[in-house]
Amino acid sequence: MIILWLYRKLRARRAQHSSGPVVSPSTTSSDRGSVGLVRMTAHQFRYDLRAFLRNRQSRFFTLALPVLFLVIFASVFGGSDRTVSIPGGRIETSVYYVPGIIALGIIAASFVNLVISVTAQREAGVLKRRRATPVPAGALIAGRALTAVVTALGIAALLLSIGWIAYGASVPERTAPALVVTIVVGAVSFCCLGYALASVIHDQDSAQPITQAVMLPLYFISGVFVVITALPHWLVDVADVFPVRHLADALLVAYNPHTTGSGFAGTDLLVVGAWGVFGLIVALRRFSWVPLAH
Repeated sequence: MIILWLYRKLRARRAQHSSGPVVSPSTTSSDRGSVGLVRMTAHQFRYDLRAFLRNRQSRFFTLALPVLFLVIFASVFGGSDRTVSIPGGRIETSVYYVPGIIALGIIAASFVNLVISVTAQREAGVLKRRRATPVPAGALIAGRALTAVVTALGIAALLLSIGWIAYGASVPERTAPALVVTIVVGAVSFCCLGYALASVIHDQDSAQPITQAVMLPLYFISGVFVVITALPHWLVDVADVFPVRHLADALLVAYNPHTTGSGFAGTDLLVVGAWGVFGLIVALRRFSWVPLAH
C-alpha cells in the first residue's frame, strides 16, 4: 500500500508539472491498469533480482559481509562462558549477535544497496530511460522495493541458519511470526529512507562513502557491533533517536528465548515505521528520475 501510494503521488506530481512522458490510456484504466501494474511489478522484480544476483559487489556487501561479521564478532566476543544480560535473563554473547547482524543485513539489502544502485542508475540516465517507457513509475519503485524485502528475508534466513547450526540458537516458535513481520517492516521502512537519501546525493561515486559514513557509527552505538550494556548511557540515548537501534531491539525481542507472548516489540516497530514515513515524505518531495549532477 505504501508503494502504491508513493506511485500515485509521483504520478500526480509529474502531471502537475506537465513534464515526462504521457501514460497511455491502456495503462490508466481502473481494472486492467491494476492487473497490469501487478504484472509489470512482478516483471520488474524479477529483473531487479537477477541484476542484483549478477552484481558481485552487491552480493558481497549484502550477503557475504553480514555472514563475515557474524562469524567474526561471535568468534571474538562469544563463547559458552561469555553471556550478556537481556530482558528476562541471560544468553550467550554469540547468540546475542545473531539478531543484531540480521538488522545489519536488512539495512544492507534495503538501504545501502538501494541508495548506491538508485543513485548510479539515475546519474547514468537509466532511470530517465526507464521512465520514458510505458512501464508505470509504481512498477519500477515497487519492483525495487520488493527485491529489497525478499533479499532481506533471504539474508535473515541465512543468518538464522548459521546461528542455529554454529551456535545452537533458534527462534522460539511462538515468536517466529513477529520476527518475519519485523523483518518486513524494517525492510520497507529502510527502503523509504533509501529513496530519501538517494534523492539528495548528486554524485554516484559519493553514494557508497556517504551511506557507510551514516550507517557505521549507528551500528556501533545501536548494539549491532557492541553489546548495548557496554556503551555509555549518552551514546545509548543518541542511538534511541535513530531506527537502527529500534530495529535491532525488535529483532532481539522476537529472537530472545526468554520473551513471553507473541514477541512483537510495538514501540520499536512504531519508531522504525515513523522513520519510514519520514523517508517517504522526503522521497515524495525530492525524488528525481533525471540526473542531478548535470
